[in-house]
Amino acid sequence: MEAIIFMGFRLKIEKFDEHLERLRDKYKVYAPVKLKGKGTFADTDTIRYKEIKSIKEIEFNTKSTFSPKEIILPITQTLFYFTEDECKEPKEGEKKILIFLRSCDIHAMKRLDEVYLRNGDEDYYYKTLREKVKFVLMGCSDSFENCFCASMGSNKTEDYDMYTKIKNDEVFVECKSEELMNYFNKDIVGTLVVEPEYVSSNDIKVTIPENLDQRVNKSKMWDEYSSRCIACGRCNFVCGTCSCFTMQDVFSKENKNVGERRRIWSSCQVDGFSDMAGGHGFRKDKKDRMRFKVMHKVYDFKKRAGYHMCIGCGRCDDICPEYISFSSCVNKLNERSEEHTSELQSQ
Repeated sequence: MEAIIFMGFRLKIEKFDEHLERLRDKYKVYAPVKLKGKGTFADTDTIRYKEIKSIKEIEFNTKSTFSPKEIILPITQTLFYFTEDECKEPKEGEKKILIFLRSCDIHAMKRLDEVYLRNGDEDYYYKTLREKVKFVLMGCSDSFENCFCASMGSNKTEDYDMYTKIKNDEVFVECKSEELMNYFNKDIVGTLVVEPEYVSSNDIKVTIPENLDQRVNKSKMWDEYSSRCIACGRCNFVCGTCSCFTMQDVFSKENKNVGERRRIWSSCQVDGFSDMAGGHGFRKDKKDRMRFKVMHKVYDFKKRAGYHMCIGCGRCDDICPEYISFSSCVNKLNERSEEHTSELQSQ
């Protein structure tokens, strides 16, 4: 079968920004940007997704601290307002959404789609935002610290609408979307082949056991996390595939029957998440929470969806204040599984 070659071209940065400004009439444009002084400490920076006006604002050479999931799955989202007599949905913005993101994060969006659109009934609120989104791929010429995307198969993707790369004072573009291409057509003189950059390997390699022996659930390997994990939930909040939330009703001070219902991110690692009425909790010990998270990312989700939930971005390792490594934990899991298999074969 003959390969399909999409439209490739290059523009000066200033010219690209002119078209980006036109795009912003119809789209909200999000990308990872460096936020000065917004890091863990007052003198440190962080990289997070924000609306941009120029491609020069985008942080191409450093991994973002947070994933782009908060754009289509907001940290706090009002689902409806209520009074004594009626419920009313908040008005949705008319603009579409354009997100600059890397291959692993496009794979993460696929996982969120699985959870919110194909795991039972479609989630109306997620779907409303998701249908507006187009993706602009950012390539990776080198692997970042703690990444293991090649092990998870998320280092490459074809599911993007446009690809961009800055080189010197020019932007190199591959465009698959006819709608987006209409914004650039008038300034294109000649075309060229533009191919996305992908990493083929990472310094960190992860091996996921194919057939997990259920004895790993009671393995001593989890015990260390009882003391090491502080249940802060930061690993979940930076993760591109974590999708858990809780609900909150906020009432008016003037009238307790008037207010709004919000959906708010939550975490399987924090205290109280799995508690039931009466005070019973399924995972009181932090080692049980760690086991639940790891097994969900590399075992349980795949049984249902056919592919692993984890995309190997390494953000959980980057952010953990206790230096807990998810990739190391998965490799330990593989070692224990092999040990258990060997034991069974020798019996």
